[in-house]
Amino acid sequence: MIGMGEGECPFKFNFDPATFKVGDTVSYRVPSLGDFPFAAEIKAVYEDYIEISDYGEPDKRVRATRESNPVVSDADALG
Repeated sequence: MIGMGEGECPFKFNFDPATFKVGDTVSYRVPSLGDFPFAAEIKAVYEDYIEISDYGEPDKRVRATRESNPVVSDADALG
């Protein structure tokens, strides 16, 4: 991708689960893919989890843990 690694990141991530709100961008991970980060938009916020939509699949919502770098299960992410 042109410009990757140059300049500022095009996303402004929220890493504070206490302030998560709909529309925020988070960096999430999938256990079977190691520490590779993915970017997603928060679609819903609940007390103990969030629902996100990956920018590559905007119509697909998945459940993620509510922590600074949320985790999406392998089954939800890859299924």
